[in-house]
Amino acid sequence: MAIQQADKLLKKHKDLHCAKVLKAIGLQRTGKQDEAFSLAQEVATLEPTDDNSLQALTILYREMHRPELVTKLYEAAVKKVPLSEEYHSHLFMAYARVGEYKKMQQAGMALYKTVPKNPYYFWSVMSLVMQAISAQDEKLAQTMFLPLAERMVEKMVKEEKIEAEAEVQLYFMILERLGKCVEALDVVRGPLGEKLTSELRSRENKCMMMYQRLQLWPECNALSYKLLLKNPDDWQFYLSYFDSLFHLMDKSWSPPNEGKHCVEGPVQTTVAEAVKFVVDRMEEEDKKESRPLRGPYMACLELIHRLRQRGCPDEQELGDPLELMLQFFGKFGDKPCCITDLKIYLHLLPPEQHTQFKNRLGELVPLGEVGEDGFGFPGDTKALQRHLCVCQLSRVLGLQHALDTEGKLCLITELKAHYHYGLQFGKSCLKTELQFSDTYCLMVAHVYIDLWTETGDENMLWQCLGVLEEGLSFSPSNAQFKLLLLLLFCRLGAFQPVVDLYSSLDAKHVQHDTIGYLLTRYAGSLGQFAAASQSYNFSLRFFHSNQKDTSEYIIQAYKYGAFEKIPEFIAFRTRLNQSLHFAQVRTERMLLDLYTEADITSSLEESVKAMGLCPEEDDIPWDNMRDNRDLTVLFSWDPKDRELTEEHRRLSLQEELVWLKVRSLTLRLLASLALLGHAPSSRNSDKANENGVSAKSSTLQTLLSQLDLTLQTAAQITEKQTQVHTRFTNNCVICHCQASALRLSLTLQELETTGLVITGVIVPSYSPMLICSLPPELLSRCKGEVLEMKDSRLMTQPSLLETLVFFVETVCVVLWVASYSASVLRPLKSSLQKKRKKKKDSSTAMVHTHYRLILPLSHGSFSSYSPPFLTSLSVSLSVPLPSFSQEECGFTRAAMDKVQNSYLGSLQELGDLLRKRADSLKSLKF
Repeated sequence: MAIQQADKLLKKHKDLHCAKVLKAIGLQRTGKQDEAFSLAQEVATLEPTDDNSLQALTILYREMHRPELVTKLYEAAVKKVPLSEEYHSHLFMAYARVGEYKKMQQAGMALYKTVPKNPYYFWSVMSLVMQAISAQDEKLAQTMFLPLAERMVEKMVKEEKIEAEAEVQLYFMILERLGKCVEALDVVRGPLGEKLTSELRSRENKCMMMYQRLQLWPECNALSYKLLLKNPDDWQFYLSYFDSLFHLMDKSWSPPNEGKHCVEGPVQTTVAEAVKFVVDRMEEEDKKESRPLRGPYMACLELIHRLRQRGCPDEQELGDPLELMLQFFGKFGDKPCCITDLKIYLHLLPPEQHTQFKNRLGELVPLGEVGEDGFGFPGDTKALQRHLCVCQLSRVLGLQHALDTEGKLCLITELKAHYHYGLQFGKSCLKTELQFSDTYCLMVAHVYIDLWTETGDENMLWQCLGVLEEGLSFSPSNAQFKLLLLLLFCRLGAFQPVVDLYSSLDAKHVQHDTIGYLLTRYAGSLGQFAAASQSYNFSLRFFHSNQKDTSEYIIQAYKYGAFEKIPEFIAFRTRLNQSLHFAQVRTERMLLDLYTEADITSSLEESVKAMGLCPEEDDIPWDNMRDNRDLTVLFSWDPKDRELTEEHRRLSLQEELVWLKVRSLTLRLLASLALLGHAPSSRNSDKANENGVSAKSSTLQTLLSQLDLTLQTAAQITEKQTQVHTRFTNNCVICHCQASALRLSLTLQELETTGLVITGVIVPSYSPMLICSLPPELLSRCKGEVLEMKDSRLMTQPSLLETLVFFVETVCVVLWVASYSASVLRPLKSSLQKKRKKKKDSSTAMVHTHYRLILPLSHGSFSSYSPPFLTSLSVSLSVPLPSFSQEECGFTRAAMDKVQNSYLGSLQELGDLLRKRADSLKSLKF
C-alpha cells in the first residue's frame, strides 16, 4: 500500500525526492533490497538538502546496515548549507555511528565555530579522548591526543567558561587517563568540584579513588572515618577504612605532633582505635528504637576476619564470632539478606562449633507446637524466613551433606512439609510474585540431586523434577525453578521442554549472553533441530542488534553529556563482539544449516556461498575471547569445598575453546570442500595453479593439520578429566571419523592435480585404498535404548542421543565427500575409457578399483545398519513411585511425559534427516 501511494505521488511529481525514498523504504521492507538501494542511490546522487529526504534516507540506510552512507549524505548537505546547526549536528552523529573519531573532532569544532555552544566544543574534546582510547599506539595517546584534549579544556577553565557537570567529569577523565592524579584531585577539591552534584557523594567517591591511587592512606582513612560517622551503613567505606588502617600500621605512620593529621581530618592508626570505633557504631545501633542497620555488625565480623589473617590477638576484644553471628541473626534473621551476609564469615567458626551454632540458631526461631507429622511450623512469614535461614546455613556448613541416605530422605520430608505449610501465606500473591516458601522447594530439589549424584538412583532425579514442576505450578515466575529444570532436562537429553522454559524466563538484553549458554549448549546436540535453530536465532538477534544499539547509546551519551559512559559503551560492544557464546552460537548455527539443508533444499556450494564462508579466513578472535557466562546464576548453598573454583572455570573455558576450535575447523573444512574446483580439461599442475586448485588444496591441508592438533588437545583434556563428562568423552571417535572422511577429499584432490599426467598413468604412490566408510565402533555406539524400564525403574541414556546426532552429522560429511569423489573420478573414468585399447590397461583397472572402494562409503553402511531411531519409542510409564500424594506423583509423571515426548521428537527429526540423506545417496552416481 505504501509503495502504491508513493507511485501515485511520483506520477504527479516525478522529482519529489522524499516520495522516492519512502518508496525505497517500502521496497526494503518487502525484501526487494536491490531495487530499494538503486532508488535510494538515485536520490542520494542528487545531494538533497530537504530535511524530510535526509531523514528518510537515514532510516533506510540504517535498516540496510549501511551507516557509512549517511555520513556522505550530510557531508554534501553541510557543503550546500554551511551555516545549518542541524545538519552539522547530524553529520557529527553520523560519524559517531561509524566510529570516525577524527572526523567527529573536526565536525565538532566546525559546529562550535558555527554555533558557539559549550556542548559542541566538548563533543570535539571527547572525540580526542576516543582517539586516544582507540589508538593502537599507547605512546601516541599519551603524548598527543590526551594532552591536546587537556589543553582544550584548560583553555575553557582559564576563560571561566565551564558551565556543566559533564564538562568537569570530562576534565577529570582526561587527567585520570594521563595519570595526573594530583591535578585530578585538585580539580575535585577545587571550585569545579562543586559542580559534581548529580550522584550522591560523587565528590567524596572521586577523592577516595584518587587517594587510593596516590596511596595517600592518611587522607583515605580520615575521609572513610568521616563518612562512616554520617552513614554507618555504607559498606564500601568500611572496606576503605580497614584497608587504609592496616596500610598505615604496616608503614608505622604516626600523625604530626601539631596541627591537623591531614586535610580530611583526624586519622586512626591503631587496632584499638578501630575496635573502639566499630564497637561504638554497634552500641549506637543497639540504642535505636527504629530498625538497626546491618553495616556496623558486619564490620565487626570483617574486622575479626582481618585481624585473624594478620595473627593479631586484639580480635578477642570484639567478642566471640559465634555470639556475634547469633546476635546478627537475632536482629536480621527475618530478612533474606541474612544468609548472604553470614555466609561470608562462617569460616570464623571452627568445625566443632557448626552443630552447636545450628542448634543455637534453631532456638531463636519461633515455631508452633509439634503436630502429628512430628514438625512444628512458623506462625508468620517472619518466622518462616528465620527457619529458612537456619536451613540454608545448615547446608552451607555441610551438615546436610554429612547425612546418610536415610537422613537426607527424612530431611526432604521435613522441607516438603514446611513448603506445603508455607503456601498458605502466599494465597493472595499474584502470578508474578514468588511464594514465601519457594526456597524450601528449591532446597528439596538440591537434596534430591545430592542423592542422585551419590547413589546413581535416577528415581531421585525424577522426584526432583516432580518437586520443581509442583513449585512452578504455585510460583510461575520463579526463575530459579525454571533454570534448574532447564539444566536437568538438558542433562537428561530432553530439549523440547527447555525452549518454553527459557522463553518464559524473559531474558533481557545482556542476559542472552550471560545465561544463553544454558540453552544453546545443548541445542544442536539433542536432535531437536527446529528448536535448536530457533534458539540460535534468538541469541544471534541480540548480538547482531548490539552494534546498532550501542551506536545509539553513544549518540545519546553525547547529546546529554554523559561522556564517562561513552568508553563504557565501546568496551561493552567490544566485549560482546568477542564473546565466546557469540562465536559458539554463530558457528553451530551455520553447521546446523549445512547439516539440515545442504543438498536438500540447495547444494552444499550454494549454502556455503549464501553464508559468506571463506575457508581461508578465521574471524573468531581467539586471542581476545571473552567468557561472559554467568556460572553462578543458579542458587547454591554448598559448603566451600564444593563451591565452583577458579580452576573449574579455567577447565570449563579450556574445554569450550577446544570444542569451538573443532567445530570451527569442521565448518571451514566443509566450506573448503564445497568450493574445491574441478578443472574440466587439462589437469597438469600449471593449469591447476591457474584455476586456484592448488591454493584450495593447500588450505584444505592446513585446516586438516590444525584439526588433527586440536583433536590431540581434546584427547589430553579427556585423559585429565576422567571422572568428569566432557564434550569429548563420547565424541572424539566421531570427530576423528569426520576428519578421516575430509582427508579423503584432500587425497583425491592431490590425485587429480598431481597424480595424473597427460598419458593417463596413475602415480603408484596414490594406489593405496581410498576407503571412507563408517567404522564399526561408531555404529556400535549408536545401538541402545534412550529410554527403557529396568527392574520397575525408568532409566535414561542421554549420551546415546548425542551420539546419534553426531552420527547423522558424520553421515552428512561422508556423503558430501562421496559426492566430491564422484565428481573427480567420473570424468577420469570417462577419459581413460576413451583411450583404452582392445586390451584393458592398468590405469583403467585402477580407476575401477577406486570406484569399488569408494562405493562402501555409505551404501554398505546403510544397508547393513538400521539405526534404532528409525523405529518408534514405546515405553510404558507405569513406574511405581514411593508413598507420595497423588498430586506429587502427578507432577513427576508429567515430567516423565515431557522427557519421553522430547525423545520421540528428537528421534523423529533424526530419522527424517537420515532418510533424506539416504535418498541423496541413492541419487548419487559414480
